Amino acid sequence: MTSLTHIATPDGVAPGVNYSHVVWGTGRFIAISGQCAFDEKGDVVGEGDPAAQARQIFENLRRCLEAAGATFDDVVKLTVFVTDVAYLPAIREARDAHINNGRLPASSAVQVAALFRPDLLMEIEAFAVVSDR
Repeated sequence: MTSLTHIATPDGVAPGVNYSHVVWGTGRFIAISGQCAFDEKGDVVGEGDPAAQARQIFENLRRCLEAAGATFDDVVKLTVFVTDVAYLPAIREARDAHINNGRLPASSAVQVAALFRPDLLMEIEAFAVVSDR
């Protein structure tokens, strides 16, 4: 794990809620493509259920991070794409089950008209930084 610096609210910037405005570190950069609620067989988990989809996505993110030699402690940025911003509380709940609330990554949430399949409610991508080996 690398040493990351989190700044929740820089001087002159409105306070953020449930994210850090700035996160930085030194080391190897990892970009994880947007993850959707697919299980290991490629089937959608939780059709019509934002909480179930969010839990599956964070499990997929965990597996991707692990494959890169990282953990959620190394995540510096999350970008959430949702078909309805009403799903954000379910996403936060799934996120909080994996990420220390005192070390939240920088985050963006974007409502989109649709994802590439109509049964998908959200997609989440992540960026992480780990120490050079």
